Amino acid sequence: MLEAGMKAPDFCLPDQNGTQIRLSDFQGRKVILYFYPKDNTPGCTRQACAFAGSYDALRTLNAAVIGVSRDSVASHVRFAQKYELPFTLLSDPELQAIGAYGVWQEKKLYGKVSMGVVRTTFIIDEQGVIERVMPKVKPDTNAAEILAYLSGNG
Repeated sequence: MLEAGMKAPDFCLPDQNGTQIRLSDFQGRKVILYFYPKDNTPGCTRQACAFAGSYDALRTLNAAVIGVSRDSVASHVRFAQKYELPFTLLSDPELQAIGAYGVWQEKKLYGKVSMGVVRTTFIIDEQGVIERVMPKVKPDTNAAEILAYLSGNG
């Protein structure tokens, strides 16, 4: 997995509107890049809704929020509309960013081993350098932790 101080790998992926988005498009702003397993699942929904609730405060701090999963653009459209998500969701079925950021890992659930996205958040600074890595984050507290960190309280 990538570490703080490393240059964040650039990528180009479609968002929920089908627009190609590059990480480098956000140069000059902090980026909260969070990887999550699947749209419309309980944990991922709670995490996305928490980011939606913190979105205005994060924007005030000049931070962009980008969620990435393997889900399709169509799935992201439904997910964003259903929960009124105001931020960018990127579709990465080919694991372009997911692989580059090292979040495609072996997971164990009820004794079964499979490969999947490990819920991880990266804070990327205005110059495109990873400022902080938050592995295996909790969906309910991730947005609040980031808001506290960026506000100087975390």
